[in-house]
Amino acid sequence: MNGPRCFLLITYNKSNRWSSSSSTDESDEDEYNMATLKDKLITSVAPPSTKPNNKVTVVGVGQVGMAAAISILEKGLCDELALVDVVEDKLKGEMMDLQHGSIFLNVHKIVADKDYSVTAGSKIVVVTAGVRQQEGESRLDLVQRNVNVFKFIIPQVVKHSPDCIILVVSNPVDILTYVTWKLSGLPKHRVIGSGCNLDSARFRFLMAERLGVHPSSCHGWILGEHGDSSVAVWSGVNVAGVALQEINPQMGTDQDPEGWKQVHKQVVDSAYEVIKLKGYTNWAIGLSVADLLETILKNLCRIHPVSTMVKGMYGIENEVFLSLPCVLGSAGLTSVINQKLKDSEVAQLQKSASTLWDVQKDLKDL
Repeated sequence: MNGPRCFLLITYNKSNRWSSSSSTDESDEDEYNMATLKDKLITSVAPPSTKPNNKVTVVGVGQVGMAAAISILEKGLCDELALVDVVEDKLKGEMMDLQHGSIFLNVHKIVADKDYSVTAGSKIVVVTAGVRQQEGESRLDLVQRNVNVFKFIIPQVVKHSPDCIILVVSNPVDILTYVTWKLSGLPKHRVIGSGCNLDSARFRFLMAERLGVHPSSCHGWILGEHGDSSVAVWSGVNVAGVALQEINPQMGTDQDPEGWKQVHKQVVDSAYEVIKLKGYTNWAIGLSVADLLETILKNLCRIHPVSTMVKGMYGIENEVFLSLPCVLGSAGLTSVINQKLKDSEVAQLQKSASTLWDVQKDLKDL
């Protein structure tokens, strides 16, 4: 064919409409020259999504908050991470430090601000903010100082993410989970305390060290308060399905010649010891938080010993939050396992509830 040739130029103009012309006039050329490098590099096909699928917020960028943040990022659990704190310089510095490592992480966006609007649309909000536990100070001694902090935080969280699940990590975690539930107005299945998830991990580690197996192959539960009145469920300890109390009926008692009860004491004392040695705890609790978030965000329905409302269970009559074996998923805390406990273990659980209620009943303005 020897007819005239026709050149068709297709462009995408600034009004986001496809257009065509048989030639390029001077105005088009001027517009092209004025375009930014990004405009010249990228041809837009559709507007990008601005709404994250799995946004996570961490409130508090102290040692625990940042350990949780990096553990969450390393697991690739969110497509947007928001950080909130009142100390603006540290907050911005932590955000920038994480952003500079973005190439090593599977996360699209890391943001931070002291204004809680940055948290909008979060699926899970992890609360680590609060006054730090000092050497020799029990978790319960922290309560009133941290309640006042939560009176500001929780309403802001719910305002911007009304459909979120709140995971409370700040100590004393059981009481502050109750405080969060009261302040938030959220249903109890969407307010969860990190509870004894870490205590149980410490328990399994210490037992596994004695037995020479990996902690994941040693099964045992710490329930009740995350702290001094926690309950070691010796009747449920097993390795490969073998109940250890059947081998050593005195296991966990004062009469045990092997002194296994000392393992529970080590669990209770371990946080105090770490604080004495390095000034704070952070790595283990950060890993524990990421473990819980993985179960929730991936809807794994795994069972964790986390803090939940226990009124009506095991003869407990007050509105307290304690750790029991709970099923977690994308809807939050969906079920509690009715673990068969010995009478002595039920009595210890009730005592743990009473210990918390004695402090909690005096809280004001909730």
